[in-house]
Amino acid sequence: MDSICVFCGSSMGARSDYRDAAEATGRAIARSGRRLVYGGAKVGLMGVVADAALAEGGEVVGVLPRALQEKELAHEGLSALHVVASMHERKAMMADLSDGFLALPGGAGTLEELFEIWTWGQLGYHRKPCGFLNVAGFYDGLLAFLDLQREEAFVRPEMRAMVKVADTPEALIAEFETYTAPDTPKWIERAET
Repeated sequence: MDSICVFCGSSMGARSDYRDAAEATGRAIARSGRRLVYGGAKVGLMGVVADAALAEGGEVVGVLPRALQEKELAHEGLSALHVVASMHERKAMMADLSDGFLALPGGAGTLEELFEIWTWGQLGYHRKPCGFLNVAGFYDGLLAFLDLQREEAFVRPEMRAMVKVADTPEALIAEFETYTAPDTPKWIERAET
């Protein structure tokens, strides 16, 4: 695993725990000798995770839609910044550049990005790990809902188990290192409904 993509908020959130976790994540990725891939912005938790990885001497690659660059949100101090035409191109490039996907606290965009990666994994488009850094219980309610989806037979147990969860970036990276994608097909047979 050479690169870890981080999805996170473009704001700081309400708690200092979120900023601390973003800093710890950037440091942990750089210290592990891996490249950080992220959304390319200088604002919010996005800027914090990038700055922390850079401060540790890490390689940081950003992928930013042109419309956000034009709003002067681009982080100018990155190892590389790819400016793309759309959010769709951004997500595709981030997926191609990354070997694992970690979600820090964030809003709808953070969730959408991780869920799309998880869905692609379920469909067999990739065999890469993904997970949530559950900072101060931020994702507790969401994780309970994902468990409900499994209990109600909308998600197979193997598919639910694809989403890793940890309280520290080091623990989540360790989960990624031992990850094996399920060989079970996503589709539920008619007899199972």
